Amino acid sequence: MGCCHYHPVGEGCDGAFTVDTSRVTFGRGCLAELGDRARALGMKRVALFSDARVARLPVFEKARQSLLAAGLDVVVFTEVHIEPTDESFLDAARFASETKPDGYVSLGGGSVIDTCKAANLYATYPADFLTYVNAPVGVGKPVPGPLKPHIACPTTSGTGSEVTGITIFDLLAMSAKTGIASHALRPTEALIDPDCTTSLPSEVVAASGLDVLSHALESYTARPYVRRPAPARPSLRPMSQGANPWSDLGCREALRLMGLYLERAVKDASDSEAREQTMWAATLAGIAFGNAGVHAPHGMAYAVAGLVRDFRPSGYPDEEPLVPHGMAVIVNAPSVFRFTAEVSPERHLEAAQGLGADTRGARPEDAGEVLAKEVIRIMRAVGMPNGLSGVGYTEADVAALAEGAFPQQRLLQNAPREMSKPVLTDLFRQAMRYW
Repeated sequence: MGCCHYHPVGEGCDGAFTVDTSRVTFGRGCLAELGDRARALGMKRVALFSDARVARLPVFEKARQSLLAAGLDVVVFTEVHIEPTDESFLDAARFASETKPDGYVSLGGGSVIDTCKAANLYATYPADFLTYVNAPVGVGKPVPGPLKPHIACPTTSGTGSEVTGITIFDLLAMSAKTGIASHALRPTEALIDPDCTTSLPSEVVAASGLDVLSHALESYTARPYVRRPAPARPSLRPMSQGANPWSDLGCREALRLMGLYLERAVKDASDSEAREQTMWAATLAGIAFGNAGVHAPHGMAYAVAGLVRDFRPSGYPDEEPLVPHGMAVIVNAPSVFRFTAEVSPERHLEAAQGLGADTRGARPEDAGEVLAKEVIRIMRAVGMPNGLSGVGYTEADVAALAEGAFPQQRLLQNAPREMSKPVLTDLFRQAMRYW
């Protein structure tokens, strides 16, 4: 598909899209480049962000030594909270304000990268916490200017945070996830070294991989960019632009790779090809959704993760209840795609085919079911819970889940169909169980 209007521009809608991404270096062993790249960005005093588990792995010392060998002063923060909260973001921001680094490095999964983004923001432009948080939960004030340079080094093949301007957290007062979205938050560079995923437990590979899969599916089926209202000024064009020819390229390839390699990457940690290809898929899907936006499965996931009671997944820290982000997303996905397919059945069928489904003979009216069944097949193959009931929810929770998801308007408005509270209620009900 070429760079053209594959839908007519709607009245009052935008007729252009913008492509943004971090500078990306990808390849085995490229983490060793960290010190040289940090120095080239002018860093002298570096804040190295990680979490307690990654800090005990060889990759952490490799990163630290690379920075030290480049002659840089390194201050370390390893108190990142898995599935960050407003409180843990503020702790990180206080550390950054006190140590006054002139550059940042994040080494870890999405929680680490997101925490580093927030620390950089609030240390650079101090403000009341809700100032930059997405409306309607927060004020949604634009970030005033550029941040300090940030090199993101992912150790999971999932969130894509290393190439997006989005940071996500739990707002404890609301028991719900929300976030901050700004071009300024996008890391300056991403060093993506597949060797960093070698020690990942299979459960983490599965959940993070399904986050990748849903990034691609949601961006590919999002409202087209020519259906999004035109911004007041071109510089205000949002990152969640809607599906566009650039994002489509990344989505298609990410879906193909996940269909081929995700199950292998989960089942065999020694399958280096599968681990590498799923990490490349994560990068492609991250760049895609960073320029198109995700929609309802992610918007609903914030309520699923925020209202968790007692679910503790294997492969993750068990200090407190947790629904990992990718798991919280994928339990909603089949329900959502059954609903959205009528708007663009050809795209839903193409997505299913990309994942490996046999779509021969499928009619447009079959598209939602075909894609849902393929996602469910993959969920079962990699050991995901059976819908919302599998992570501890019941029919009695449906109303609260819908209330928790509805404020995520930045995401829900990117869906191809309207996501009202009654619609969300029905989607959550249908997501309770799939097999």
